[in-house]
Amino acid sequence: MALPTLTPEQRAEALAKAAAARKARSELLASIKSGEQSIDKVLKRAKEDKTIGKTKVAALLKAVPGLGAVKVAALLEQAGIDPDRRAAGLGERQRAALLDALK
Repeated sequence: MALPTLTPEQRAEALAKAAAARKARSELLASIKSGEQSIDKVLKRAKEDKTIGKTKVAALLKAVPGLGAVKVAALLEQAGIDPDRRAAGLGERQRAALLDALK
């Protein structure tokens, strides 16, 4: 399937929207890293907040101080969550299992 041809204005609008989404995601991860927001509160808001919902769970966990790629992979496997899962796609049981694994 071919991509639709965009006018220069539509292209500029799409690029601006993508840049805003990347900036919002970056600010979210920075707030988790600094301790302003806790991972459990962020995951609870994933269904309502588009920025959180479209962020991969692995990226959110990697922002938590003390968690690196290896620990995050082990946590996701322990909780039975696919590494490519996005935050809005987590079910209640998966979210509970992940938060239990973090404790």
